[in-house]
Amino acid sequence: MTTTPMRIVHCVRSPIGGIFRHIRDLATAQAEAGHDVGLICDSTTGSAFDNRGVEELEPKLALGLARFPMQRQLTFKDLTATLALYRHIRDLKPDILHGHGAKGGAYVRLIGSILKLRGQKVSRVYCPHGGSLHYDPNRFEGRIYHTIEGMLGRLTDGLVFVSDYEAAAYESKVGQPRALSRIVYNGLTPAEFAPVSVDESAGDFLYIGMLRDLKGPDLFIEALHNIRLKTGQAPRAHIVGEGPDEERYRNMVKRFDLERAVTFHGALPAREAFKLARNVVVPSRAEAMPYIILETVAAERPLIATRVGGIPEIFGRYSNRLIEPGHIGKLTVAMEAALDSPEQMAGEAKELRSCLAETFSTELMNDRITTLYQELKGIKPADQSVAAPANGLSGVARAQTALARSSNRS
Repeated sequence: MTTTPMRIVHCVRSPIGGIFRHIRDLATAQAEAGHDVGLICDSTTGSAFDNRGVEELEPKLALGLARFPMQRQLTFKDLTATLALYRHIRDLKPDILHGHGAKGGAYVRLIGSILKLRGQKVSRVYCPHGGSLHYDPNRFEGRIYHTIEGMLGRLTDGLVFVSDYEAAAYESKVGQPRALSRIVYNGLTPAEFAPVSVDESAGDFLYIGMLRDLKGPDLFIEALHNIRLKTGQAPRAHIVGEGPDEERYRNMVKRFDLERAVTFHGALPAREAFKLARNVVVPSRAEAMPYIILETVAAERPLIATRVGGIPEIFGRYSNRLIEPGHIGKLTVAMEAALDSPEQMAGEAKELRSCLAETFSTELMNDRITTLYQELKGIKPADQSVAAPANGLSGVARAQTALARSSNRS
């Protein structure tokens, strides 16, 4: 597809996990399509595993990689960071400023607004990736963040939501979007749809993801403990990932006397980690559109997951297989059932994989986001074959019910 080249700058606070995977795939596709792309991210976060991913992307970035100190919480240091980012972005003369996550989105909308006042023709695009939308609107912190989101919404030209659920959460907690909006699912490459076989010495269960309570590794460990109490033997399990609560989870394993059954591996590529165990468990308490679910389903690995965020949209007609988030009893029962019925789990994995490829592809993800950029810049796309729906929000209504149920549980 022939496109008019654009200068695109992505900004994210922490270049880790699914949010960086999204940026990496998008930036790569945009660079290959002939656009000049740059990336700005925090200089103080990221493990060696995460930083390798950033370094691998850097040669594709015609507008370069820039790293500045960025705080997770709102602090006075944000003023210094904003000034440094402004000077850098001003000199890049971008056509598109695309912020990812709450902090990245705040920076690009504030800086983009200043640039527009100074005569630069830049469009400000924001993708929450969950972020501040995970906060409970009935709590003080949630009200603060959602009020800020509402104010920044007035400085936004384009909004990208990675799931119907995320779009519904924005409408419910922040308000009706003022900007041109699209729902664009995260995507995988064709190579990722090849099934992965486990090693002969594979364990029973794999947890892979960030080591923080939002993702539920504490529930995973407790479920292993419950099975051991019931059967007298703990399932063999692997924990793959990094995060701020790792030491606490290691202490949980010691306290439950699971050290011989549970192995911590640090961060690994998903398809390599899948070989470690027969079943993948994703016990998240909150999500937007998690890549690990997409990757597990595409690899045809048996999966136990919770009914949060955009996960039901991935499971589609099989969403009745999902379990209630934060419910240790139901997680334990689901893991026991997986141990008892490996053939059924394998069959369900095959069914799930068969309906994934057309909807969740990097090609479609890139095309729909680039089409949004072009519409903001008044550029007519050369090929409308996979353009987004007119308003991109056709799935919000059915997501509202799930959002309401989730809010009622909070």
